[in-house]
Amino acid sequence: MEGSEYYPRRRRKKKRRLNYPRIIIFVAILFVIIWRVKFLFTHNSNRDSADSSNINNSTTSDVASIEDTTISLTAIGDIMCHGPNYKAAYDANTNTYNFSPFFKNVSKYTSNADLTIGNLETTFAGEARGYSGYPTFNSPSELGQAIKDIGVDVLGTANNHCMDKGYSGLVSTLDTLDELGLSHMGTNRSVEEQNTILVKNVKGINIAFLAFTYGTNGITIANDKSYSVNLIDKDLILKQINLAKDLDVDLICVNMHWGIEYQTTPNAEQKELADFLFENGVDIIFGSHPHVLQPMEKRTITMEDGQEKDCFVIYSFGNFISNQSDINTQDTIILNLQVTKSGTDGKISIDNIDYVPVYCYNKGSGVKDRYELIDLKQSISSYEAGTTALSESLYKTFKASLNRIERIINSI
Repeated sequence: MEGSEYYPRRRRKKKRRLNYPRIIIFVAILFVIIWRVKFLFTHNSNRDSADSSNINNSTTSDVASIEDTTISLTAIGDIMCHGPNYKAAYDANTNTYNFSPFFKNVSKYTSNADLTIGNLETTFAGEARGYSGYPTFNSPSELGQAIKDIGVDVLGTANNHCMDKGYSGLVSTLDTLDELGLSHMGTNRSVEEQNTILVKNVKGINIAFLAFTYGTNGITIANDKSYSVNLIDKDLILKQINLAKDLDVDLICVNMHWGIEYQTTPNAEQKELADFLFENGVDIIFGSHPHVLQPMEKRTITMEDGQEKDCFVIYSFGNFISNQSDINTQDTIILNLQVTKSGTDGKISIDNIDYVPVYCYNKGSGVKDRYELIDLKQSISSYEAGTTALSESLYKTFKASLNRIERIINSI
């Protein structure tokens, strides 16, 4: 019975009221937390994306900022000094020698280059040994100063006249060049010097310089001083090339004293040696000895690793300055090479080759400034424009010289 002690009355469950204020607060907090997490995730994602973009932009910018490096190399021929040459440079009033007038017309070409190279085919053995011309040369050191003054930086000294005054003359020559601040390669005062490769840094391009000669005109090189002259010997050449490679240079330039005198074409030995040098890593060859011009050529060489590279050879420059007068011996050039190192892969290219045709004009004994290097194109152009007092006879001489130069230099 309802209400009895056996059947107690059921209590009604109270209805729970929802606590709306607390729910609202909870939902708000949850919303804030979700919003905050989403914000942080999005922000970090954007920041990472921005950082990645900045890195990519920086890398792209760095790559773009690596520019190619281009330099100008100038080279000249045999710097000789026969008796009449140094006698014409002598000033009796001061008892000194002044060779500057020889070069006044062409110095602008040699001084404007980033680096200028020549072949010194005489010795500076000192006045006490007596100045002399052919067949055993010994010249006033003022010739070296004049060469330095027109911008020459490097001289090859390995040639058939480097021992004209013996080992002591060779040493004196190198000492004089050091005093003048002229770099040199090819002859040496010690084994250590022979094994020390000349390297010049030109605007960040490292160039190694080597020089070799076919001989020394029969003058004996003492066995205990075999290091003193770099002779053309393939074992020695390879050793020197490898020493240069060990220095991680960008370019190897070699002066080769070779060939047959007064022959305007390279012989088989020159061609074979040029191939040998290029195949073993040489980039540029400057030839000397024939005393006349021989042709030049640019090649593309495929190395053992399959890489291609630019190479250049001029087989002979002829005489830059001398007293020789036989056909072709007064004709020469000032060579200009434009060399570029790629900013992306470091590859070297020879982009441009040009030259200034030059004639060594001998005005005759007793004439002031007897020897003068003539800028042929400029002189011919001035004559044809009527702006110079050049005689018709001399004009024809210069014109014939220019024709010979252009014919020979491009004959390959």
